[in-house]
Amino acid sequence: VHLVESGGGLVQAGGSLRLSCQVSGLTFSRYVVGWFRQAPGKERQFVSAIRWNGMTTYADFLKGRFAASRDNALSLAYLHMNKLKPEDTAIYSCSAVSGRSSGVDYSAASTYDYWGLGTQVTVFS
Repeated sequence: VHLVESGGGLVQAGGSLRLSCQVSGLTFSRYVVGWFRQAPGKERQFVSAIRWNGMTTYADFLKGRFAASRDNALSLAYLHMNKLKPEDTAIYSCSAVSGRSSGVDYSAASTYDYWGLGTQVTVFS
């Protein structure tokens, strides 16, 4: 199983980026994809999760600035990031876990079985 993130980079505050997560080695349409980020010196932080049917969950602090999407036919997940702030600077990683019917906390990093290496996002003011 491989997860490969791309799309990170350097962007001015207020700008946008779209991260991609290419997944291989599993039946993508059956998996939940989570996005997490980790800034230097800080703990890993939940950003969003998108279920196999497109249902999404977001961290409260995002306040609608980010949106997750997926293309099951291409085994791709996306994180659309808008109105970026310097405090969004971090390494962003995608993760995957087989979807289950209920009772799972998809905001917990420990829930996920597979992880990508991450892509750096740097926002300057």
